[in-house]
Amino acid sequence: MTLATCESGLFISFEGIDGSGKSTQVSLLADYLRKTGREVVVTREPGGSAGAEEIRALVLQGDPDRWSAETEILLFTAARRDHLERLIRPSLAAGKVVICDRFADSTRMYQGLSRGDLRETVDTLHNLMIGVEPDLTVLIDMDPVEGLKRAKGRMGTEERFEDFGADLQAAMRAGFLALAAQFEDRFRVIDGAQSVKDVSTAIRHAVDTVLSI
Repeated sequence: MTLATCESGLFISFEGIDGSGKSTQVSLLADYLRKTGREVVVTREPGGSAGAEEIRALVLQGDPDRWSAETEILLFTAARRDHLERLIRPSLAAGKVVICDRFADSTRMYQGLSRGDLRETVDTLHNLMIGVEPDLTVLIDMDPVEGLKRAKGRMGTEERFEDFGADLQAAMRAGFLALAAQFEDRFRVIDGAQSVKDVSTAIRHAVDTVLSI
């Protein structure tokens, strides 16, 4: 079930491997939609609410083997539930467009597939505690080597998953493309090798199509 079936706003998620340019495109789309007169809320996962941001610090910092995949699934689901209750649902009920940098599909990939055969566990917890999907998911597809190079070049403090290396990036890319095929009604795959402007244009077209339905 998408949130459009129970709320009046529009919920858009962005997915992709690290370094795919999601954050830039989230900002550009938000600016575009605000110019059309829509109220837009930009958020991220893990995070987006006070409690979820505290969990973010736990899962994105430290040694790569700090948590098991099973523990990460529980932490991410807890953060997502708080995020949904405190920000996403209230914003959609007010008729706003919510743009989220990552949502449940990232957990399906990072913890569900790429760190172990736990996809069924992720989906079970998701169905029990979250129960909804975005109305539109924009997947920015990027070469894993180039994506990792970009991500490491940011020199940030939240590099725990980037430190797993190129093999994880490659597995993530393949997994995201498989998800896009599985949920083709929800996903729009955008070629991230294009210029920033061309990627933005393609995303605007996909969003405009959904908004006009």
